[in-house]
Amino acid sequence: MACAALLLVTACGEAERDPAREAVPVVAQDISVLPEQIEIEAIGSARAATSAEIFAETAGRVTAVLFAAGDFVRKGEALVRLDARQERLAVEAARVQVQEADQLLGRYRRIEDTGALSESQIEAGVTALASARVALEQAQTALADRTVRAPFSGHVGLTEVDPGDRVNDSTPITQIDQRGTLYVDFPAPESVFNALRPGQVVQVVPFSDTTRTIDARVVATDNRISQDSRDFIVRTAIPNEGDRLRPGMSFRVVFTRNGEARPVVPEEAIVWGGDGSHLFVIREGAARRVPVTITSRREGEVFVDGEFERTDRVIVEGVQKVRDGQAIRVVGSGNADRQDVEVRQPRSGAAVAADEG
Repeated sequence: MACAALLLVTACGEAERDPAREAVPVVAQDISVLPEQIEIEAIGSARAATSAEIFAETAGRVTAVLFAAGDFVRKGEALVRLDARQERLAVEAARVQVQEADQLLGRYRRIEDTGALSESQIEAGVTALASARVALEQAQTALADRTVRAPFSGHVGLTEVDPGDRVNDSTPITQIDQRGTLYVDFPAPESVFNALRPGQVVQVVPFSDTTRTIDARVVATDNRISQDSRDFIVRTAIPNEGDRLRPGMSFRVVFTRNGEARPVVPEEAIVWGGDGSHLFVIREGAARRVPVTITSRREGEVFVDGEFERTDRVIVEGVQKVRDGQAIRVVGSGNADRQDVEVRQPRSGAAVAADEG
């Protein structure tokens, strides 16, 4: 009898010392659900807000080049002159024809009431004057085309045309750019097609000056997705303050968007094992192991996918001493400046959603 009592006492003592039955002190906190922020990077190229390649309207010999690379020219300013001797003669001849037709019609008008001329002769005189005036305008237009002018105000680039060269309407004269504002075009993945709209702002960093970050305003997006690359082109506008940037420069484009709401926990709550990552939550006073998948990280916190319950609290300190089913004694809360959230099973059954407010 004494031996049986001794064995019973010994067994009870061992049960009391069983680590699985002892309540482990831990620090726990509620599970917060926040929108996951997705950062996207791309490489963009700049172009002038208004840009044109300049060509001559007609063929001819260059007599003067009136600009140098880098010059700022005003709209209508002469850039190149072509030999225009024939065109000037044609204008003078057209003026003479207008003068003769005008004088003839004047004589017709003076004797119109005498009956010496028929109505058809008067009409012919009017038509001859109108035709002569049209011919003069055509000659003047041809003469004007012998001078290549700036279509708008801007900076001109290099030219390979020199006095004496012969050019035609397919010979490039120079490039002119209005670069007070630059467009930066970049490809964005189709997953953010609905997230980028005109008026939104992204950050661009020129590779020529990586210490400088510029706010770029979205002005337009392409209306279709590339079937090959599954992206689309976004056009943003940036001010070219101090004329420090040039068309053709490359930029690093960075922007973030809010993704779907996911549970977020401190990094120290994550436990790594041979089968991947997991954490421990408190259910009915005991620790329960919940496998999770880390989707992203942000400032010491991780966004996870896992199967959680509404009342779960995640263990953030003391987690290394915890085993599945372990009795838990909460000695502190890790919540700091957290908003109240409601954790519920989403429609997919694999993640959680938050009902804030």
